[in-house]
Amino acid sequence: MPIAKPEMHFFICNSYRVAGEAKGVCNTKGAGDLLAQLDSEILDRGLDAQVSGCGCLKVCTEGPVMVMYPAGKWFGQLTEEKLEAILDAIEDGEDTSEFELE
Repeated sequence: MPIAKPEMHFFICNSYRVAGEAKGVCNTKGAGDLLAQLDSEILDRGLDAQVSGCGCLKVCTEGPVMVMYPAGKWFGQLTEEKLEAILDAIEDGEDTSEFELE
């Protein structure tokens, strides 16, 4: 039986280290709360997407950081408001480049 693959997969850095301990910029700037918000928003909006927390993405100066696949888009300095705006743009089929890391 084939595995159902979502249309999009979001990863939010939670600064997990090899030992599994959450440390670092993204974690201290509320990435855990953003992960929960994103998961809730995905369900509320009915988007075909998966949400995952991940280890350090190595762009700490831009934290919290989110990556969206398969598009390969990176978003930095994520806040609740910015996350909402990104999801609004995705939902409306609009360009998200104004929110992306360069």
